[in-house]
Amino acid sequence: MNNRKFLSAMLLTLCLLTSVGSVQAQDSNTPQTGTKQAETKENDTNIETQLYLLVGTNADVPDSRLPTALDPVLKQLRATLPFKNYRLTATMINRVQHHGRLELKWIGGPMTTATGTAPALNPSFSNFNVRLIKLVQANDGQQLVQMQGFNFGTRVPIQVSSTVAANGTVTPVINYEHTGVATDVSMREGEPVVVGTLNIGPSGEAIILVVSAKRATK
Repeated sequence: MNNRKFLSAMLLTLCLLTSVGSVQAQDSNTPQTGTKQAETKENDTNIETQLYLLVGTNADVPDSRLPTALDPVLKQLRATLPFKNYRLTATMINRVQHHGRLELKWIGGPMTTATGTAPALNPSFSNFNVRLIKLVQANDGQQLVQMQGFNFGTRVPIQVSSTVAANGTVTPVINYEHTGVATDVSMREGEPVVVGTLNIGPSGEAIILVVSAKRATK
């Protein structure tokens, strides 16, 4: 009789230990499952990027209509840079996956303002690259978009001299000069920031790079 009681007690103890071990295993797996689901959801996230190319000029030309999203940037530029007017020369909108990269090349219009014998008909050649785009969280909990390996370059036509034909026709001599900027940048979601300014030759004008990025809604 005592042996039966002892065996029953042993079986009950084994059952309890097995149950506890099963619950602990389930509890230890739950965070891992949640982490994997969060990582999968994060990897499916897309980021919408917007690159604006502005040209600051002292020429007597009217400001072009700029997107309302750039109003804070324009206010900042007017307070810090000595240009009379600003015009928008290009807007690039792209969709990039979280932890993705971006590479663009395009032919655009002239960067400089057409005045006098300036090379008004010569195009510019530009490229924009970002090695890694990702969403990160700041120490204060705010969501940021980080661009690592931000690189913008452009070749702009610069008139260096002119030639005069026998009939008196004046032809400008154009050289293409390269200018650009490479950096790493972080920004708040949806908030445009000035990444840099680039002087573009003897015209005294400058290219102003403005970028913004936010989580894509669809």
